[in-house]
Amino acid sequence: MAPRNPSYTNPKPCLHLADFKLKHGLSGYKSIKKCLVTSPSGRSSVKKPNRKIPRCNYCSGCQGRLYFCLICSSVACLDHTLLHNQSEIGHDISVDIERAELYCFLCCDQVYDPDFDKVVMSNYIMDMPIGESIGERLSKRRRLGPGVELKLQELQQGVPIRDRKEKSCYPLGLRGLNNLGSTCFMNSVLQALLHAPPLRNYFLSGGHHPETCQKRTKQPLCLPCDINLMFSAVFSGDRTPYSPAQFLHSWWQQSANLASYGQQDAHEFFISLLDGIHEKENKSWHGNRGSSFTGDGGCQCIAHSIFSGQLRSDVTCMSCGFTSTTYDPYVDISLDLDTINFPSTEAAKKPITSNENSSISTLLGCLDLFTRPEKLGSDQKLYCQNCEEKQDSMKQMSIRRLPSVLCLHIKRFEHSLVKKMSRKIDRYLQYPFSLDMTPYMASSIVRNRFGNRIFAFEGDESPMYTEFEIFAMITHSGTLESGHYVSYLRLRNQWYKCDDAWITEVDETTVRASQCYMIFYVQKMLYHKANEDLNSLPISSQRDTFLPIAGCC
Repeated sequence: MAPRNPSYTNPKPCLHLADFKLKHGLSGYKSIKKCLVTSPSGRSSVKKPNRKIPRCNYCSGCQGRLYFCLICSSVACLDHTLLHNQSEIGHDISVDIERAELYCFLCCDQVYDPDFDKVVMSNYIMDMPIGESIGERLSKRRRLGPGVELKLQELQQGVPIRDRKEKSCYPLGLRGLNNLGSTCFMNSVLQALLHAPPLRNYFLSGGHHPETCQKRTKQPLCLPCDINLMFSAVFSGDRTPYSPAQFLHSWWQQSANLASYGQQDAHEFFISLLDGIHEKENKSWHGNRGSSFTGDGGCQCIAHSIFSGQLRSDVTCMSCGFTSTTYDPYVDISLDLDTINFPSTEAAKKPITSNENSSISTLLGCLDLFTRPEKLGSDQKLYCQNCEEKQDSMKQMSIRRLPSVLCLHIKRFEHSLVKKMSRKIDRYLQYPFSLDMTPYMASSIVRNRFGNRIFAFEGDESPMYTEFEIFAMITHSGTLESGHYVSYLRLRNQWYKCDDAWITEVDETTVRASQCYMIFYVQKMLYHKANEDLNSLPISSQRDTFLPIAGCC
């Protein structure tokens, strides 16, 4: 049995929270106590007595995160809370309405205070019937079947049965991940990877062997070993939120330039994680069997065997028609939204929203833009081997080889080096759940270029699976400077929202209305097989090997 790590201590409160308590004491906590409500599942939230649905006092919106100011009791969405904090000096500490958690807008992070937790727990205890302990209450909740023992009175009040389903009814592997301090970027990507069918099958079937891996590398920290540990914990059947602290520590050691408690980019983390797996497994292969690279330049490591494909780039001389072709590997494809250029200095300070431009971007349109021929500028003239001088050229991208899992990254963060401006693009994007990549393959692009003539060229004529199904999607809400990542998972054709520690069942409309940032597709054959395999997945016997961090969620 693996030794347990020593218990973690509670994180120190931020200086702004300490300053708030010094000025106001616990009065702010006591004033919010009357607004705390506890659901039958034991989850606490904030609800103003005069409002059934909380709304932002500035824009009247009710979607996304809402925050309750502990100073003036105003409710605001993420964007307007930042404005409220800037206009009202000292209004730095708010409460996340949905989670009943403290949030500091100067630190842009959740903060922990045991005094606040005591207020929440005291309210939880007061809501219990007299003589009933917390243990008895939790025991009763575990014995309650999914809708079998619901009271007639609750049904008459119109409470949706779906909202009262126990999490034990969810597919195996749906487990929340604790936020360890601005780590929503990490949690959202991990949820997608944990439910990528080929990667899940690899780790749960014993594809990675921690014992032999550590002997080969002779290093105490191993990123694939910690990922293997995380898969075992998530698929153990335990529904309590999991703290990936050991994995975070290994990733920090692997990517020292990204090691901080600040918010990171989810896409950058995804690339860094795959690079870390590749580097570790390549060292293992080098020490044991030579190299993980195959003769054609491919890589046999689990990261590249699942996520890696190959792009084709054709540069055609506009003078003589000579075409130079190069091939490059990829683990994701970054797509531009078809947006307008920076209009002015003042407008550039605002995010691009769907209201500013009535046109709607589509994923197919983004793929068309990616594979569209592009004339290179006069300052980008390339050397033509046939003309033996630099000439104006036309460049066209296409996809030569598709991976088992296709990751599409939507470029929502725009930077202009000329005007020295940055902004986030909030434009709505339509995307299909079923995706056929045939029109964007090199075989299709090249044949269309030559009038659909049948050309046979190396490697591109081989049969390939081009039909994909979506299984995960990551969204980003908020601004360029401050925001929040959430992932959505599609299991057995049902969608689930993974918001750090919280897992909720959602409908298709909610998913389509979300602002997608990264979309994960898997080959259709593998998706349907994965849904069948969910019914027969073995429950891992390995439990958490360290204690969860107190105060994190």
